[in-house]
Amino acid sequence: MMTPAQNKQNAIAFYDLMFNLCQPEAAIEQYTGDVYIQHNPHVGDGKEAFINYFNRMASEYPGKKVDVKRAIAEDNMVVLHCYQTWPGDKDYAGIDIFRFDDKGKIVEHWDVLQVIPDESANENTMF
Repeated sequence: MMTPAQNKQNAIAFYDLMFNLCQPEAAIEQYTGDVYIQHNPHVGDGKEAFINYFNRMASEYPGKKVDVKRAIAEDNMVVLHCYQTWPGDKDYAGIDIFRFDDKGKIVEHWDVLQVIPDESANENTMF
């Protein structure tokens, strides 16, 4: 059984490998379990759909990157608060939620994304 701290490290490594290094196949192979349940409505369910989506994103948005600002882990869940940069498009504040199996492998993913606005009613930033 993996600890929450180990799951947190694995979630960050998974995100870096698939998003920043543009290696979704390697990320899926190394960090996911027998199943991969996807809740993002823009990405198909399962491992192959994930790989296809992020290969397409790497092609359409070269130089895209993510910066993990916060990571929270409890039991078998990890939450990442991230700054996403999509060249030629908008930047996003994102919350990604991962559920892990007992072997420390990601088996389920949810996310919520918000465009970072040009103007804000306060000076606090989104991060």
